[in-house]
Amino acid sequence: MRMNRLRIGIGAALVLAAQPLTAQEGAPVPTVIAAPVEPDAIPLYRKPAVGRAGTEDWSLYFGTERVVRNVTQPTLTPFLPAPDKATGAAVIVAPGGAFMLLAIEPEGWRVARALADRGIAAFVLKYRIMPTPKSEVEAVPFMQNKTRQGLPDPTKQPNLQYPASTQDALAAIALVRQNAKSWGVDPQRVGMIGFSAGAMTSLNTVIAAAPGQGPNFFGYIYGPQPAVAVPANAPPLFDAIAFDDEIFPTQGFPIAEAWRAAKRPVEVHAYERGKHGFGLGREGTTTTSMLDQFTAWMAMHGFLTRK
Repeated sequence: MRMNRLRIGIGAALVLAAQPLTAQEGAPVPTVIAAPVEPDAIPLYRKPAVGRAGTEDWSLYFGTERVVRNVTQPTLTPFLPAPDKATGAAVIVAPGGAFMLLAIEPEGWRVARALADRGIAAFVLKYRIMPTPKSEVEAVPFMQNKTRQGLPDPTKQPNLQYPASTQDALAAIALVRQNAKSWGVDPQRVGMIGFSAGAMTSLNTVIAAAPGQGPNFFGYIYGPQPAVAVPANAPPLFDAIAFDDEIFPTQGFPIAEAWRAAKRPVEVHAYERGKHGFGLGREGTTTTSMLDQFTAWMAMHGFLTRK
């Protein structure tokens, strides 16, 4: 039960009324912690600098998972594979958190390490998010209310986003391509994988990107499923969600159908059980296969072929 609450509690839409981050049902209140040392984190914007690390509020959920709020200085942290494993592919990882916090450990660092273990250069994007109260006691109800307001109609793309996050994702893609040689990356094989709000950030990046500036492929993990206007040059889409997702109903997968109507590649994985925020997989369900399926899909498209 503790892990199930954890996945729902700090999965990307963690602040919904279905599983509030309070001491209900025996769940502990988040513990305030000092900001961890991030020696490999690279500021996305250096001249002029954007934001500062001192605004961040870090906390620990269920004693194990670090999350961060009030991010104003976006960074990119590389997790590079061993040279003998490296495929040349790269994936930017966008954790979720309803655009008000980032579940940076379960949907960021942990995912990046798993990708690097599979020979894929991974880069965790700590993108800018909406400001929330400094106090955890005040922040929890604030985030719950904001999230409820942002999800008025499940048949429509949620009105819950932060344009700066899209700008940061585009800057992250550009940074990876600029440093492709030093990181052992093929600039034509740079993708994204996002979780919930991070999935929405990935999708918004695809829609906003000028030709040649967006990701070459992307994983859309438990993002909202309504149809969107698909760009003519949209990259391949990997869509993964659970049928019992209590936040974003599948609705027959309109977003995937929109990709198909645009004659762009799309693959859907709909898990019988897993709920929202399953991350790298909820124990006892087939969601534990998600990352292997994502990398197999990458391989099918040739993104893991060494050049």
